Amino acid sequence: MTTQNPSPLNIEFCGMPFNTPIVLLSGCVGFGEEYTRVEGFSNRDTGAVCLKGTTAEPRLGNPPHRVYETPGGMLNAIGLQNPGVDKVVGEILPQLDFDETRFIANVSGSSVEEYYEVTRRFDDSPIDAIEINISCPNVKEGGVAFGNDPAMSARVVEACRKATNKPLITKLSPNQTDIVANAKGCIEAGSDAFSVINTLMGMAIDIESRTPIIGNNQGGLSGPAIKPVALLKVHQVHQVCRDHNIPIIGQGGINCAEDAIEFLIAGASAIGIGTALFYDPHICKKINQGIADYLQRHDLTSVDRLVGTLQLHQARAPKCGC
Repeated sequence: MTTQNPSPLNIEFCGMPFNTPIVLLSGCVGFGEEYTRVEGFSNRDTGAVCLKGTTAEPRLGNPPHRVYETPGGMLNAIGLQNPGVDKVVGEILPQLDFDETRFIANVSGSSVEEYYEVTRRFDDSPIDAIEINISCPNVKEGGVAFGNDPAMSARVVEACRKATNKPLITKLSPNQTDIVANAKGCIEAGSDAFSVINTLMGMAIDIESRTPIIGNNQGGLSGPAIKPVALLKVHQVHQVCRDHNIPIIGQGGINCAEDAIEFLIAGASAIGIGTALFYDPHICKKINQGIADYLQRHDLTSVDRLVGTLQLHQARAPKCGC
């Protein structure tokens, strides 16, 4: 895939040229074809598309309800429904137009061995890069999510690194004690980039039946409600990444150009769009135009000139977090 005529929106991410800093997030656009049926939508308005989470074997996913709208967001617990890596590589990837944009596989698993095997299969494919979803439960360790333990996160990254030379993007969970420590371990294990953040865990309750609305009892919260948390996590992880030249896809509640610009200033090199696509499939064009207008207004020649330019206030009192 080659970019169009050079524009201020063109970026380079892990050595890959992107048309724009926009990345469509895994789980929100199927396997890259769902929104192409919407009139006026084009994958060319993006820098990359993350495909749906893929496991070694097919999965049916969780029982309903799987999705529930909340104030300022959405709970989802799809359960990694997918046809398995063999079908994705053998039947779905050949149907994608790699001249439109970059395509990033999303690797999921319930053991380190499964992560390795799925990554190995994608390594022998035209996919441009691989995102590692480490928020999955480790069935061999009592169901604790890989992403909530820095040591387990590093083990997954290390295994995937051995399986491929393609760029590895680790998707960090906010549901952990120290996201910075986790990022450091993943860098040492071979991660080339990060997606920050994955969804926050939440619940909704039916007060008449007194049962959870989501069939899985809990689900991942996305949308504008999580944006302040996501911004802080991007800023924190950027402090580690900037010294290692590790780029970040900032994500979590972005639904306009102003949101996207905030994430770039906080330290993201690219920005992920997910939940906003559900109510505005044409949002990418609007965000691209808004970023371009901002760059022109501030005499900035490229998105790169904006990344990580946050200027913190000087502390005048003991830090209390309030």
